[in-house]
Amino acid sequence: MVTRQAHARWEGTLKDGKGTVDFGHGLFNAPYSFASRFEAGTGTNPEELLGAAHASCFAMALSLLLSEANVKPDYIDATAHVSIKLQEGSFRIGSSHLVCEARVPGMEAASFAQQAEKAKANCPVSKALAGTQITLEATLLGK
Repeated sequence: MVTRQAHARWEGTLKDGKGTVDFGHGLFNAPYSFASRFEAGTGTNPEELLGAAHASCFAMALSLLLSEANVKPDYIDATAHVSIKLQEGSFRIGSSHLVCEARVPGMEAASFAQQAEKAKANCPVSKALAGTQITLEATLLGK
């Protein structure tokens, strides 16, 4: 089993405080705040970080499935739009909408869509988000 870690530090109150998040042995280090999460402030937020994890996991899972189907993608471009909403008095991650564009020579659109749906359902981050609505738009680009 592989275990990864990320670190966060928060100082102060929710509205006036600030924090930093880091992972990847120093490759990623960014500030976050109430404003970067709930307003238009600079910095990152947990939803963006979760989106990065979901998009990258989905892209890798789709690459695996395409390889198993004996096709090699030129690239897979995935974005996750993660939303947070107030529900019954507390905040909840409500959805992650995956948007994917890929160039896969020799692949038919219907087969690509089927593989993308499988990747959406089976990537480890999707499984970790059980109970969260996950949707997908997958586009196979021409040559």
